[in-house]
Amino acid sequence: MAGAPRIFVSHLAGVPVFDPQGDQVGRVRDLVAMLRVGRRPPRLLGLVVEVLSRRRIFLPMNRVTGVESGQVITSGVLNMRRFEQRPTERLVLGELLDRRVQLVDSGEEVTVLDVSIQQLPARRDWEIDKAFVRKGRAGALRRRGETLTVEWSAVTGFSLDEDEQGAESLVATFERMRPADLANVLHHLSPKRRAEVAAALDDDRLADVLEELPDDDQVEILGKLKEERAADVLEAMDPDDAADLLSELPEADQERLLTLMRPDDAADVRRLLSYEEHTAGGLMTTEPIVLRPDATVADALARVRQQDLSPALAAQVYVCRPPDETPTGKYLGTIHFQRLLRDPPFTLVSSLVDSDLPPLSPDTPLPAVTSYLAAYNMVAAPVVDEGGSLLGAVTVDDVLDHLLPEDWRETEFEESAHG
Repeated sequence: MAGAPRIFVSHLAGVPVFDPQGDQVGRVRDLVAMLRVGRRPPRLLGLVVEVLSRRRIFLPMNRVTGVESGQVITSGVLNMRRFEQRPTERLVLGELLDRRVQLVDSGEEVTVLDVSIQQLPARRDWEIDKAFVRKGRAGALRRRGETLTVEWSAVTGFSLDEDEQGAESLVATFERMRPADLANVLHHLSPKRRAEVAAALDDDRLADVLEELPDDDQVEILGKLKEERAADVLEAMDPDDAADLLSELPEADQERLLTLMRPDDAADVRRLLSYEEHTAGGLMTTEPIVLRPDATVADALARVRQQDLSPALAAQVYVCRPPDETPTGKYLGTIHFQRLLRDPPFTLVSSLVDSDLPPLSPDTPLPAVTSYLAAYNMVAAPVVDEGGSLLGAVTVDDVLDHLLPEDWRETEFEESAHG
């Protein structure tokens, strides 16, 4: 969708939403945006969709694959949990339109009639980039005032003030921080403030930050979330990180949260919890890049380019027979990213696999995993069961997490705070 045309939000009100099979699942009732500090355009988080049961649910923008010809196309299964607006969120149709704001240059008051959204180039993020406004005072007698379309930064009266207090402003200020840096900040907040900021973060952002926090902070934050929200955040985490966090909780709490998670996500986490912590099975992620033998180099590179992949997971792909979700069909071998760059796009990956590299078994102990990565100069390693199915991949960052002292995150935080 990169390079998609600008869309005015009034044109989206009530349009049908379709799943990948072409079945209508609901209609757009509003859009959800997050305001930012100063004059930066708001980030569009997702859509409020009214499904056929008249329940209103949240559809994240990263699940939207098309906005065209009076319809919205979504990928995957919708989360049917009822939409609940969070403190940092604004409903675009319900709260931003018909607002009285000021033009920055002249200070003149104008009325917001519409705003436009546009996808950022080469990214899946969307922003509100322009406002369509009418000059003149509010009221029926001046409804024919001059109208104009201006950049978001050309109007004031929407965005958060720099000196405004509350989690809303804090979250907006931290928006560009890397997850590890934001985790550093959260670690040093009071428990009350930490809970307020965590509650204001969206699920994906909070999941990324939790993965960077010490275990005690993770457990504390998760415990202060409503259980349904906690389950959403666990779904957004990498399965191995979600399993590590759940392993810190009492079994009754684990089971309750797993039951609230989507069955596919819960199944991956349950599988990881069944392995000993300091083994390849306990360390691995269940979501490596898996390709079928008839895939091409072009297919492989398209998967490697996915924005959400960590560098370690993007470094190589694993070729397996169907099914291509872990645990897969027969594991055939590994292809490193550099090899993919050396061959024509139409080349079948089955002709490039390195089948000589021995995979790890899920019960391989941590020292042996470390030696394997060092011996073969790898940043990730395949984990295969006795039947020859790929279970997942162990990445070097997960190995480092377990090799460093247990308090390494706290030590880093203290040094960065006082250094």
